[in-house]
Amino acid sequence: MSLHFAAVNAEGIVADLDLLPAAYRALLKLRAHSEPGGRIEIDQVTIAGMLHLSRAAVNAAMRDLNLAQLVMKQRAGIYQINAMLAPYLSPEDALAAIKAMPAEQRLNSPGFVDRYKSAAAAYQDQLETKRRERDKRKRRQVLKAVS
Repeated sequence: MSLHFAAVNAEGIVADLDLLPAAYRALLKLRAHSEPGGRIEIDQVTIAGMLHLSRAAVNAAMRDLNLAQLVMKQRAGIYQINAMLAPYLSPEDALAAIKAMPAEQRLNSPGFVDRYKSAAAAYQDQLETKRRERDKRKRRQVLKAVS
């Protein structure tokens, strides 16, 4: 195994996000198994097996990591770890990756934690709206069945 470098010590900022416990575990496991640069080919079933978690727990963890912009899904089974958390073969590679990334995705950008909390709240609101709509449809179906 070769020595890998990370650009920053970001654990403090990541801790401030107050993610699901499974999200922290998934992030650490993904970092440990990713390619230099943070790309990883892995499916959620494999992650679940590695962490001894249910698929639902892994799905929630990955959603949390995505909302926090720590691990972004590129397509099915392909993820990209935030450049500030990804491993690199050299410090120069790490710094170049950070310089190339959008400022709003940087862990040290102003409002990074607040943006995650807003995204997580918006997601929860979206779930609640869907639940209410589903409940309304069920009530209408019951009323139609009774009439």
